[in-house]
Amino acid sequence: MAWLHKLLLTIISVPLKWLVKVNSIPTDIATELGIDTTKPIIYLLRTHSVTDQFALKKSTQALGLPKPTDAIEVEGKELPACLFLQQPRSVLTRKVKITNIADDVTKLFHIHREHPELDLQIVPVSIFWGRAPGRTFSGWSDIIANQVSPSWLRKFFIVLFLGRDNFVCYSKAVSSRTMADLKGSDEEIGHKLIRLAGTHFHRRRQNLIGPTLLERQELYNAVLGADSVRQAIGDEAQSKKQSNHQIQAKAKKYVDEIAADYREGLVRIGDRLLTKIWNKVYNGIEVKHADKVRALAQNGHEIIYVPCHRSHMDYLLLTYVIYHEGLVTPHIAAGINLNFWPIGGILRKCGAFFLRRSFAGNKLYTAVFREYLELLFNKGYSVKYYPEGGRSRTGRLLPPKTGMLAMTLQGLIKGINRPVSIVPVYIGYEHVMEVSSYLKELKGTDKKKESFFQVFSAIRKLKNYGNGFLNFGDPINLSNFLDQEVPEWRESQNLETDKKPRWLTPVVNTLANDVMGRINQAAAVSGMSLCAMCLLSAKKHAMAQDELERAIDDYLALLKDAPFSDLSSIPQADGKALVESTLKLNKLEVTQDSFGTIISLKRKNAVALTYYRNNILHLFALPGLVSAIVFAHKGLAKTQVISLVGQLYPLLQRELFIYMSQEQALQYTDRLLSSMLEMGLLRHEGEALCPPAATSKAFYSFWLLNRSIQETLQRYAAVLTILKKEKTIGRGRLEKQSREFAERLAALHGINSPEFFDKNVLSTFIHALKDNELINASSEGQLEHSDTSEALLTSVEELISPEIAQRLQQI
Repeated sequence: MAWLHKLLLTIISVPLKWLVKVNSIPTDIATELGIDTTKPIIYLLRTHSVTDQFALKKSTQALGLPKPTDAIEVEGKELPACLFLQQPRSVLTRKVKITNIADDVTKLFHIHREHPELDLQIVPVSIFWGRAPGRTFSGWSDIIANQVSPSWLRKFFIVLFLGRDNFVCYSKAVSSRTMADLKGSDEEIGHKLIRLAGTHFHRRRQNLIGPTLLERQELYNAVLGADSVRQAIGDEAQSKKQSNHQIQAKAKKYVDEIAADYREGLVRIGDRLLTKIWNKVYNGIEVKHADKVRALAQNGHEIIYVPCHRSHMDYLLLTYVIYHEGLVTPHIAAGINLNFWPIGGILRKCGAFFLRRSFAGNKLYTAVFREYLELLFNKGYSVKYYPEGGRSRTGRLLPPKTGMLAMTLQGLIKGINRPVSIVPVYIGYEHVMEVSSYLKELKGTDKKKESFFQVFSAIRKLKNYGNGFLNFGDPINLSNFLDQEVPEWRESQNLETDKKPRWLTPVVNTLANDVMGRINQAAAVSGMSLCAMCLLSAKKHAMAQDELERAIDDYLALLKDAPFSDLSSIPQADGKALVESTLKLNKLEVTQDSFGTIISLKRKNAVALTYYRNNILHLFALPGLVSAIVFAHKGLAKTQVISLVGQLYPLLQRELFIYMSQEQALQYTDRLLSSMLEMGLLRHEGEALCPPAATSKAFYSFWLLNRSIQETLQRYAAVLTILKKEKTIGRGRLEKQSREFAERLAALHGINSPEFFDKNVLSTFIHALKDNELINASSEGQLEHSDTSEALLTSVEELISPEIAQRLQQI
């Protein structure tokens, strides 16, 4: 029969070549799964299907794996390259028949008894056609649903309609030698392998397709029937003197306003449309560390994605990447401002659920939203929300909003029946389409309300935006996190459902800062961000092309020799190639003279490029601070430099969300100093650290590092100087005066960075001063100048440029 099956595969391969497009997951199986392509491989599939085997053959060709249609010769005996658990269902009876796999694996393990050195790789492969979740009620569209082991007739329609949405998912190889060494007879070991394979295929299906969809009535019953919602309905009926029925109708409207209405068919259409848009807009989308998330999914974790928020593109890009990485498409928390016709309905059917900007004073809405979120967790839907609460207008991470994180922890406390992990996600672009509108908003222009015409206009203007970057960060297992922060947290599980434990708020704040640090830990460096950082640090925002290329090469070498983290990504190209690709984005000005090429910022783009520099500023904060210290204090020993870095690090960490602890930062500084000495960015004079000689090629790169941190230090000095002048001042007044003076400094000294006088940045710095006890706070809440803040001001003033220090004396 094997020859007949092979003949059939050959015959139908002709039409299948046109109908089937294969997506292999993962694409780097050697690195992620540890599969050795030089060793014999036996593929283990769920269903003995010709079309599945064709998809697998097409995938293996693309990945450079052995063909699944060729027999394997082992010790003079032929074994099939593919094993199957089941035969397709019968057209009439719909019964699933087993294959002769038990005989095949028994024969395999018997050969192992005779040849102890033999070791084959058994690779489970799951084949999916489309990714429609199960439904409580059947409909006509279920004829092409991805049923387990469908009949040949049903498979005909599945391939016809879903052939372009085929996913071939590989899993880690099982060592045949390890299995053969287990206790028991060959038959018993074979049956154990079959049982494990059945469980694995079921779990893999859940990981890719997700849980059964909630029907609307089931959703109403689950949310409105929850104890907390019923309590909120009763309380509001009593306070507003209305009937429970009227308030329940209101709560039902809240459910309709909030809840997603996921439709896999629309997601498939969106996938094809977005593929065309990405190909037009981006040179490529670079994705890193998706294997971490796949490992969580395979271990049964509830996954909550918490990305940074740069652009409306984030909604589409992250979901698109998750879909193509073989993970369940998440339900996405979106602002109610996006719920406008027709976009709101489309987003809702793609998995978006909507939330209001503020829940304040509306206990019924809060209860309904919280129960809906907990329902998603308990049903096994992955969820995505933005901890910043809105898009960053400056390119820096915004201080986190903690509402969604608090609700997530409360859901865990109430009891989610599976482990919950938060996955931070860094998203970066070489061009953000909203940057021009961000700059207008920072100058005081009102934010435009989203509309269909605004979206249509943005799509019409799409052009080459360079590269996009998406890095998954280090996940946080919430149970482990709570065990560390609040060992007694499980005692709170017996509290009333609407009662908040006393420890929740400080723990949520700690979690929020940890999340933001892990987002920045996974930052992606790009040609645009490096060019922006260098040119904004240069005098007149202009550099000779060879100087720019040299500086970028120096910074790439520094990041490679002293990595900011194992999760951050660095371009593999050199400075020359990165400058050439960045120039194609048409944001920089190129002029020629008799001495060579000059690259400068276009006047209208100078402020806009601070956005891209700010995406990576945290990676260069410590190298920049080292440079500022060495320039200001020529002759300090290594230990003294590290000590000064330690004095200022808590402030930089808070402002830039750097993931390292104080101890880790000082260890990293020590490594930076060693790398900079080796590269020539620093030099020794005896025990003293000094800048490179002015004639050295490395001098300019080192000087630019110093310039990159100057605006941050100048802002620190301005706030501390105002505090010194006032002696005692309210926090709000200190923020206001600091912002006004920062605006004055920016105007007088040509500082083009909107975040220099940004309210959020100044507020974060003042909070960091207070939390680190660098300033005093009176019993009335007033902030007070102290000996500690005076010493800090002295340290900072020594690091900033003399003209700024002189201007501060005039306050």
